[in-house]
Amino acid sequence: MSLLVHTFVLDADGGYDLLEDPEHGRTLAGYESTRTRLWGSAGTRALGARFLPRLDGGDLYVEREEVDDFLEECAALRPHLTRLALEGGYEPDYVSARLANIVAAAHRAKAVGGGVLVW
Repeated sequence: MSLLVHTFVLDADGGYDLLEDPEHGRTLAGYESTRTRLWGSAGTRALGARFLPRLDGGDLYVEREEVDDFLEECAALRPHLTRLALEGGYEPDYVSARLANIVAAAHRAKAVGGGVLVW
């Protein structure tokens, strides 16, 4: 299974409405294994990440008011992606592309006052 990233807005009842996102390849956030071996890894946690490690055990909802902090976390991880990729058994280009998809979704969410779902 693939790990996907989408944007959402809250509907009038407080539910999540997924927005139309780019083609499939731009919604990929990793394999299911990246939940634990990459985004939820000890290396990612040691860098101070608090959002992406939530994927180790569940889906990640980044609410509208958290998007800026989430983008800061992603930016802080970027210089360490090669090490994190190799520690998790992934190619650095693969991990870089997945993080780029996640960041792009966060920017789309910010533009519409929405949030990010990684599931």
